[in-house]
Amino acid sequence: MHNNLVILAGGASSRMKKEVAVDNLTTEEITQANERSKGLIGVGPNGRPLLDYLLLNAKKAGYKNIYIIIGEQGDLFKEFYGTKNKNNNFHDLNISFATQYIPKNRVKPFGTADALYQAVEQYPELNSQSYSVCNSDNLYSTAALLALRESIITHAFIAYDRDSMEFPLERISRFAIAKLNQKGFLLDILEKPTAEILAEYKDSEGKLRVSMNAFKFDGKLIYPYLKNCPVHPERQEKELPTVLLNFLQEHPDTALGIPFSEHVPDLTAKEDIAEVKEYLKNHYPELKWEN
Repeated sequence: MHNNLVILAGGASSRMKKEVAVDNLTTEEITQANERSKGLIGVGPNGRPLLDYLLLNAKKAGYKNIYIIIGEQGDLFKEFYGTKNKNNNFHDLNISFATQYIPKNRVKPFGTADALYQAVEQYPELNSQSYSVCNSDNLYSTAALLALRESIITHAFIAYDRDSMEFPLERISRFAIAKLNQKGFLLDILEKPTAEILAEYKDSEGKLRVSMNAFKFDGKLIYPYLKNCPVHPERQEKELPTVLLNFLQEHPDTALGIPFSEHVPDLTAKEDIAEVKEYLKNHYPELKWEN
């Protein structure tokens, strides 16, 4: 088992910052949505950020070393989780920060693969170890994070049952779906699937599986593919699924889809804030950090 979790928190949060009419948010919540990284929005009963709850689940899953990838304007993270660039103690978690710098010819970050590449360049020890990776704006369960940590397969990802996700059907239909072989290893990831093709992507249990960017990587093996990740032709970003699929072209049957059937609270847009607050109120009435 490995002890390293890399959290992607350097994105532009474009959808969260879009102006929309919402009547169930306070002025402070709207301000935070417009100004903060999504994982720092205060959705807990005590106003603490969503990231607190992800870190709590990571600690319960046994992770020790947390690397948070922040943007160039990400100083607010240090007000919550430690003022030093590395080795901050937050409830016995070792928190370090990596910065995702924006190339001079761009106005937005260059994608999730670029974020991870910059992180492992700043913390090269990760290139000789295994580590997990996840988003800062999704609340993955302790069980899911533990499954990544315990996996003995070279690479793995949490393959969520699409039907178990408590989102509107229209939103779920936009999720990328993963195609697995009979042994559960990843063959392909399809963005924006059409209804006609869904049957071809069902797994051996008859389930449609989606990825929510929760991965386990072997640092040494994945590094060259991170470094040489091509730019997606439509979204003009370097993306982690591209890295993994390029690796699998040369090393098939080495990325296991770990099946999970549970909801993953998600902070993508302002409309999600009230729902996530209600979820935390029901499932985490208080933060309990003790072991």
